[in-house]
Amino acid sequence: MFMHNKRLQYTVRVSEPNPHLATMMLEQFGGADGELAAAMRYFTQGLGEDDPGRKDMLLDIATEELSHLEVIGSIVAMLNKGVKAQLAEGAMEEAELYRTIGSSGTSAKESILFGGGPALIDSAGVPWTAAYVDSRSEPTVDLRSNIAAESRAKIVYERLINITDDPGIKEALGFLMTREVAHQKSFEKALYSIEDNFPVGKLPGVEPYGNIYVNTSQGDGDMQGPWNTGDQWTRIDDLTQTMPIDSGAGTATVELGTADSAVAAKMMMRTKSDPAANPVTGADLGAGPGAGRTTQQDFGQAPNIHEAPAMAEANAPK
Repeated sequence: MFMHNKRLQYTVRVSEPNPHLATMMLEQFGGADGELAAAMRYFTQGLGEDDPGRKDMLLDIATEELSHLEVIGSIVAMLNKGVKAQLAEGAMEEAELYRTIGSSGTSAKESILFGGGPALIDSAGVPWTAAYVDSRSEPTVDLRSNIAAESRAKIVYERLINITDDPGIKEALGFLMTREVAHQKSFEKALYSIEDNFPVGKLPGVEPYGNIYVNTSQGDGDMQGPWNTGDQWTRIDDLTQTMPIDSGAGTATVELGTADSAVAAKMMMRTKSDPAANPVTGADLGAGPGAGRTTQQDFGQAPNIHEAPAMAEANAPK
């Protein structure tokens, strides 16, 4: 059961209306890293949590996130105060009102559909979705996701602070940003209060695959560091000497029953290709400049691949 206190958790002081800034603020209202997404993430986790300590923490933080949603929504409403009144009362001439809305940077959806009020959309007008809530009902997974979510939200607040010179908004955003830091600290403590919290889940990894680093991106830029070298790692640089890694044949097989085997054999016969055939195709018949080699063409001496750019330039239409 909830009781709403009409006082905001942090006082909102907006110097002057700014619909363009209001649009950007919506990122933390109805965006992927916004306050509603955080509140719903932590509420659903808390309701399904069995550990009393984590349950209490998650519901505390979830409820606070709703208060942060109220702060951001109040900022958006104050920034849109002028536009909302003009839209509602039609005090301006049509052309002047049209220019005002267009030049403000506010989206058509925010202005026309929502009338300048705070809506559950992001800064691009995309509606909020429950897909932003990525809980898995496994605390070692969800707490790590929560830590990352608070980190992302902190960065978004930093960027919003950097694009406004309104001192009251800067103060409110600074408060919200700092609360993201505090929540991250709580989630870190909760995660590391779980003994053996890595790897996540119950099942252990399969030795020795958990100690292998596969250097699959090779060439200029290859780097070494504690993430891929040292006693902790068995590093693979030449995949041709190690694949398949399980010492098997490296092929895909399946055991089929008699009926399935017979049908599969018929399908293979019906769809088999003839490697000796070289049919003339539509691409051959319609080939023009730039089509490359085609069937039944007199190739002569194949051009050097390094000469291709020069030949293409020479043959290009003038």
